[in-house]
Amino acid sequence: MAPQSLKKNYRCSRSLKQFYSGGPFVVSSDGSFIVCACGDAINIVDASDSSVKSTIEGESDSLTALALSPDDKLLFSGGHSRQIRVWDLETKVLVWDVDGGFCTHYFKGHKGVVSSVLFHPDANKNIVVNVWDLHDYSCKTTVATYEVLEAVTIVSSGSPFASFIASLDQKSKKKKTSSQETHFITLGERGVVRIWKSEGSVCLYEQKSSDITVSSDDEESKRGFTAAAMLPSDRGLLCVTADQQFFIYSVVENVEEPELVLRKRLVGYNEEISDMKFLGDEEQFLAVATNLEEVRVYDVATMSCSYVLAGHKEVVLSLDTCVSSSGNVLVVTGSKDKTVRLWNATSQSCIGVGTGHNGDILAVAFAKKSFSFFVSGSGDRTLKVWSLDGISEDSEEPINLKTRSVVAAHDKDINSVAVARNDSLVCTGSEDRTASIWRLPDLVHVVTLKGHKRRIFSVEFSPVDQCVMTASGDKTVKIWAISDGSCLKTFEGHTSSVLRASFITDGTQFVSCGADGLLKLWNVNTSECIATYDQHEDKVWALAVGKKTEMVATGGGDAVINIWHDSTASDKEDEFRKEEKTILRGQELENAVLDAEYTKAIRLAFELRRPHKVYELFAGLCKKRESDDQIVKALQGLEKEEFRLLFEYLREWNTKPNRCHIAQFVLYQTFNILPPTEIVQVKGIGELLEGLIPYSQRHFNRMDRFVRSSFLLDYTLGEMSVIDPKTDTEYPKDKKIEEETREMEQEPEADQKTPSRKRKSQKSKDRSSKKRLVAEAQG
Repeated sequence: MAPQSLKKNYRCSRSLKQFYSGGPFVVSSDGSFIVCACGDAINIVDASDSSVKSTIEGESDSLTALALSPDDKLLFSGGHSRQIRVWDLETKVLVWDVDGGFCTHYFKGHKGVVSSVLFHPDANKNIVVNVWDLHDYSCKTTVATYEVLEAVTIVSSGSPFASFIASLDQKSKKKKTSSQETHFITLGERGVVRIWKSEGSVCLYEQKSSDITVSSDDEESKRGFTAAAMLPSDRGLLCVTADQQFFIYSVVENVEEPELVLRKRLVGYNEEISDMKFLGDEEQFLAVATNLEEVRVYDVATMSCSYVLAGHKEVVLSLDTCVSSSGNVLVVTGSKDKTVRLWNATSQSCIGVGTGHNGDILAVAFAKKSFSFFVSGSGDRTLKVWSLDGISEDSEEPINLKTRSVVAAHDKDINSVAVARNDSLVCTGSEDRTASIWRLPDLVHVVTLKGHKRRIFSVEFSPVDQCVMTASGDKTVKIWAISDGSCLKTFEGHTSSVLRASFITDGTQFVSCGADGLLKLWNVNTSECIATYDQHEDKVWALAVGKKTEMVATGGGDAVINIWHDSTASDKEDEFRKEEKTILRGQELENAVLDAEYTKAIRLAFELRRPHKVYELFAGLCKKRESDDQIVKALQGLEKEEFRLLFEYLREWNTKPNRCHIAQFVLYQTFNILPPTEIVQVKGIGELLEGLIPYSQRHFNRMDRFVRSSFLLDYTLGEMSVIDPKTDTEYPKDKKIEEETREMEQEPEADQKTPSRKRKSQKSKDRSSKKRLVAEAQG
């Protein structure tokens, strides 16, 4: 085994979540957010990073189109009522509120459900575009598009699109019309962008082919566009597809024939993610296989979809990537259509197709050293080795791939395959609860790994040792010796099936994910789970590990892709900087104490979270003159969060008899300077006061007992003539009392001349005489 390595920490740096699942949407006037109506919820999406800022619950089922006026004061809505309503909003809000608005006008005239509404024109299912005049609410022009339209948008003057249209207008050889003519863009079921001029109903531009990838002609639900909007500040044209993708088009300038190009693609919903791998030498891209017939390639930095690899007829189930000797990035995919496809990701083209399997292809893997072959495992229980010799990576048309060898590897479906680092062995994991190791290129059986109680989902060779790691549905991960097939280690910790496991840190650690939605980091030597990360809400089917960057990507049934970066170095650096800052602040605290700047010292002590130092400062202030003013001044400089800490410290001090006096004094001053309205705003004040009140009552009860006991002590000492009794009432004095008093005043001089025994007896007489005087005075 490899030597034990240092602990690694991973931090989720990016997350791609679902934000759009179909429905009308509207872009704000500044382009900073998009409002989407999907189902019973309305999502406000940040346009910069695709994150959902907030979600508003509301009944939007009847709405099919939305539009905001440039000043966001008017809302245009259309739906199943076949009417367009203009709403005058009472207040400026980011989203509409039908109950809070007042409907001012109705536009009637559409024969079908309104599918798109803008500030100017409208489109419907009647394959026409109506242009309305807002002054008299009359229909000016009707343009027949001969296509079921889903969206229409206006081209404003002064934008790159306006210049583009001007050049198109010149080429159309049509007579120029007035400057008030209307140009608009239509999108519909064909999935192409078309630009129109209302005067004469002229189509000025039409895309040659659609950018929407559709594998099957009968999938009408996934064809065409559903909505569109012009982005502000000349950012382009935003189009939404039926499969929840956002396309951003821009005009290509400085070319002979200007045209629209797809500049950016945002995916609103990925469906269930089955597999993923990093692409390229720098691993800046991530290839993702979802519950679709295409592979989506994401830019890791921006999490935007750069391009798609479309060609399979059914869902893609598995994929693998490599960099060939010529520098091209290759991708191999396996699908439910029982074929494997080889792609050149650099040119985004399919260069090879392999047929021959009789079941779903559940696993594929490239060779690790020579890249001259790849292997595939299928539901037909066979393992195939496909040759890449003689394949042109720049081919425009795919060629038929040939197999080197085939073997019936298992009794049930093969779920996973892996190739050794030296391309000498291949390992398969199956539904039959076993894993088998085969020698390449002839697929000679080497050893069978038996021990798992349920099916095996993942297999992988160690990068440094002669062993194999398997992940199973029995909630365990096992490491096996290749030589004899013995189980070396078993890792337990997942609460459900382990679906993927992969080595990192040169084989000294590995990560695993499972049906419990957890990602776990393990140490191989100690068999210890170092960390557990919970960022998924469903099964984690896909796990990708970067070879150079050691980034980790996870995806699963919740349609979320999480990118994890190794934060070990940054965490150590942050810890070092924090420690350095603490030392400097500590020195500043000591200097403040020496300079008698108690207000500054207390603030620093709170900042450094030093409750003992805070107590020492308050105790020192209490011993000084005019301590009240200094304590009040120190307390007035505290923030709300520091007041919460102060109450926590006071609660702790109040429980100790030797510190309760300082706690009560500071608490008294705190309640004097803080009004009740601010006290109740302190976080957790209820729980803190519940901890303060019982001990405070106990302290006050003890003080009452001490006061009562002091009365008895005063009386006892008075009776013992140690102290004179305090009298508040003047009693009448007769001559006898005055004489005895004078005798008592003269007796000390006599006592100095009498022996000690007589002096003692004289004292007893004095006591008796005092008692008598007191009794007579009280009588």
